[in-house]
Amino acid sequence: MMAKLFEPMAIKNVTFKNRIVMAPMCMYQSDKEDGKVTDWHRVHYPTRAVGQIGLIIIEATAVQGQGRISSRDLGIWDDGHIEGLAEIVRLMKVHGSKTGIQLAHAGRKANIDGTIYSSSAIAFSDRYQTPAAMTAEDIQETVQAFKDGAMRAKEAGFDVIELHAAHGYLINQFLSPLTNKREDEYGGSSENRYRFLREIIDVVKEVWDGPLFVRVSAHDYTEGGMTPERYVEMAKWMKEQGVDLIDVSSGAEVPAQIPTFPGYQVPFAETLKKETPIATGAVGLITNPQHAEEILQNGRADMIFLARELLRDPYWAYRAAKELGSESGVPVPYERGWL
Repeated sequence: MMAKLFEPMAIKNVTFKNRIVMAPMCMYQSDKEDGKVTDWHRVHYPTRAVGQIGLIIIEATAVQGQGRISSRDLGIWDDGHIEGLAEIVRLMKVHGSKTGIQLAHAGRKANIDGTIYSSSAIAFSDRYQTPAAMTAEDIQETVQAFKDGAMRAKEAGFDVIELHAAHGYLINQFLSPLTNKREDEYGGSSENRYRFLREIIDVVKEVWDGPLFVRVSAHDYTEGGMTPERYVEMAKWMKEQGVDLIDVSSGAEVPAQIPTFPGYQVPFAETLKKETPIATGAVGLITNPQHAEEILQNGRADMIFLARELLRDPYWAYRAAKELGSESGVPVPYERGWL
């Protein structure tokens, strides 16, 4: 019997060969501060495809230059970015992996020169610049930037788009009452705080008909902040809008103490999956193949997102297949070593 971790999964017109996902992780390797792909990306991502990862989602990729976490982030705000992104997509797909891109805007956590923006003019900490509160015009320009980014992602050949609404970046800054103190139609009630993400999803759906994921920080770990239970309402709205899967992370919206241990975020994915219901991805210190299989077998999530474990071991899928008595697939040049 094949382990559930290695069962194929279909979303819309895309079939993933297994349930293993490489979560987006910033590489900070655009060496000319131009947001373009470098040799680092050309090696790093295809290596995980050789390692038989079912879906590889590349790092947070900025839809506006002022939305970069750092000046060395990848970008998708210009047509000049498409060629490099298309190259790494090709290099991953040749090994059978499906490809995703995380469209992002850092908001008040941008560490770049010039004015930075957020839902409200509140700095993340005393080590960060104070952002300007976005005007209605700023909001519409940014919504359009996400749409343009989705169009470029489609042209580059990605299979999946993930919207980064987690980890205290711009969309998250609108969703959480801890950072959204607006008094217009984008602030106050949960419906209003969700409006920015709603508009982004709507315009992305106009140009993108493939699988659409959203990453959320399901818990702010701070009194008055968001919790998994408070996110259920928003998850239902996402499902109504056509979001296919919620990638459930937590934290980083405001400085907070976070109790971390293997699987510490899995209950959040389970809550959204069962209460919405919607497909979810579980992430967070999942390193053991048996643990990954337990999460899937018990219906706590639908896909397993691995992050730092895949920095340590690009061939984790091979190891997991051996432990679980399944087949991971073998690149022909590696057959003599893997079989």
